[in-house]
Amino acid sequence: MTVFVICVVCCGPMKKPLSKKAPQPVEKPEWPMRINRYLAKQNITTRRGADELIEKKKVFLNGVLAKLGDKVNEGDNVEVKQSGIRTDYMYYAYYKPRGVITHSPQVGEQDILQSSGIEGVFPIGRLDKDSEGLIILTNDGRLTDKLLNPEYDHQKEYVVTVTNNLRESFKEYMENGVDLGEYVTKPCKVKVIADKTFAITLTEGKKHQIRRMCEAMHNQVKDLRRTRIMNIELGKLAQNGHRRIEGKELEILMKTLGF
Repeated sequence: MTVFVICVVCCGPMKKPLSKKAPQPVEKPEWPMRINRYLAKQNITTRRGADELIEKKKVFLNGVLAKLGDKVNEGDNVEVKQSGIRTDYMYYAYYKPRGVITHSPQVGEQDILQSSGIEGVFPIGRLDKDSEGLIILTNDGRLTDKLLNPEYDHQKEYVVTVTNNLRESFKEYMENGVDLGEYVTKPCKVKVIADKTFAITLTEGKKHQIRRMCEAMHNQVKDLRRTRIMNIELGKLAQNGHRRIEGKELEILMKTLGF
């Protein structure tokens, strides 16, 4: 993959020796500079060509995908790549086992990073200790807000087994939103799988939300497994197993998140 890395460190154009009798004005650097003009001045492409590269998500400004109209300041780092996805970022789908803490373990506990053995990443979101399933691990901090901010309504799917048989009204009651006292859950999708098992797709993630929704129906969660986050599926991963998120799967995820 071809990568051009340009670090803006110059303080201005090289000065020519000046005659004492005929001093010449010194041109000052024009910071901040529109990024398309900057790339043109670096002979990477034309201004129009730079705009096309930006639209194709091939230009990074200080590690973040550049946008049309961005301005470059002195000291900024500008990168032009053949792919809109940085190769130094890592993305993993990880199967968190039951009993493993997402983060901040106490004495005698083990967290995801200790259990998985993957270095240089962190979990996006959480699953409580008694739950299992899909967690995305990455070193790309841009995903944190995009995946966790409730404004974006990203789908997350779970398979849940409860202690008692589901009531006939269970599906309708859950899908219409459940009053949990301090808030009413958003509408969701529920598919009954068996007498005590159902799949639920949420677009929010309040603390212990599914457990509390079931309790409102006078039932208790026995097993809870997250099977999907947006287009990323748990699939056939074994407990404590992981796989790289890459290729088309990663492209769809990043595009949906707005990168």
